[in-house]
Amino acid sequence: MSSSGFCSKRKADVFIKERKVTVNGQRIKAKVNDVYLMFNKPPGVTYTAASHIEGNIIDFVNYPVQILPVDWLDKQSEGLILLTNDGSLVDELLREESKREKDYVVTVDKKTIAFIEEMACGVEINNPRKKGNTITKPCRVVLLTDNCFNITLSQGLNRQIRRMYRRFQYTVTRLQRVRIKELPLGTLAFGQWRKLSGEEIVGVK
Repeated sequence: MSSSGFCSKRKADVFIKERKVTVNGQRIKAKVNDVYLMFNKPPGVTYTAASHIEGNIIDFVNYPVQILPVDWLDKQSEGLILLTNDGSLVDELLREESKREKDYVVTVDKKTIAFIEEMACGVEINNPRKKGNTITKPCRVVLLTDNCFNITLSQGLNRQIRRMYRRFQYTVTRLQRVRIKELPLGTLAFGQWRKLSGEEIVGVK
């Protein structure tokens, strides 16, 4: 209704609550208010809403309203992940070409700084979605210790960081996401979640 220009989203909600809207002759219910959560995911929690998969993120969070995880974070990885019932945000952040910056702290199995410049310029990695190889976009790579890096990505290919390091014969031993766009993980406790503030919601959209 709002997309067609008939009325605003707020007015559409009013019409639905007043039971004045039908689809194929059936009255539709007003949508539950949008929910936006940030979660500090521990390793071992699986990024999926599929209830039959043990350790799935939805069962772990156990929120009373149906929500979906936003952006990939594989089972071994940890840190910031968003969950919401706002389908438009899910679609936007899951697009491969999304340019929203994300920060990761990455620990590898060997000490070196030799490949930093080459990695920052882009790395050819396997891209299962395209059934071939892809050159990653330029990124920022900052050495924190002998074998720990901060890496800032502006794309979200499947297992991208692990594939990038593997290209240089390194194995990622710990991967933690610490920021999505304007939203830092901050001091949120391991395995805990909280609701986003209004300002934070605007920042991730």
